[in-house]
Amino acid sequence: MKKAEKNDKPLVIEILTKSFNSNSSVNYIIKQDSKREKRIRALMDYSFEVCSAFGDVFLSDDKKACALIVYPDKKKTTLRSILLDIKLIFQAVGLGNISKTLKREKLITTIQPKVPMSYLWFIGVDPLTQGRGIGSKMLQEIIDYSNSNNRPIYLETSTVKNLPWYEKFGFEVYNEKELTYHLYFFKRDVK
Repeated sequence: MKKAEKNDKPLVIEILTKSFNSNSSVNYIIKQDSKREKRIRALMDYSFEVCSAFGDVFLSDDKKACALIVYPDKKKTTLRSILLDIKLIFQAVGLGNISKTLKREKLITTIQPKVPMSYLWFIGVDPLTQGRGIGSKMLQEIIDYSNSNNRPIYLETSTVKNLPWYEKFGFEVYNEKELTYHLYFFKRDVK
């Protein structure tokens, strides 16, 4: 795994857009209209920029998987972050979804402990190469990286088929919430 660079951004956005196209959590905040896929791309663009500024963006060595990690304790409000938020509203969320998006984010930040952590925002594998261990290798490398930085890993998922996968890697559910979909909160302590 390597840290992604700016020129890797289109590839990262492509992998994540394909990986999260039918994801309940992503589609909950994205305005559902004829521009839905374009809006998912805008969300992934936003996420790439936020993680580049306040975290890490990783790409697998074979460039088939990626992960976006943010460090909430390092995140701060800047002019750039405000402009990114505004861009997200107009290009991805839509004015009508602002309220539920803010409520969802408040719910997540209320549940998450206020400790230095690696927040695994997105991990995705090109759907054409899923099932070959690429995502598992990437997740293990993220675990190793976070352990070396003494940071537990936190994440949420709405994808039920991924629950055993996270548990296999030592993650445990520490909370669950019902929105219009079920959201599982996972953590993995430093080992």
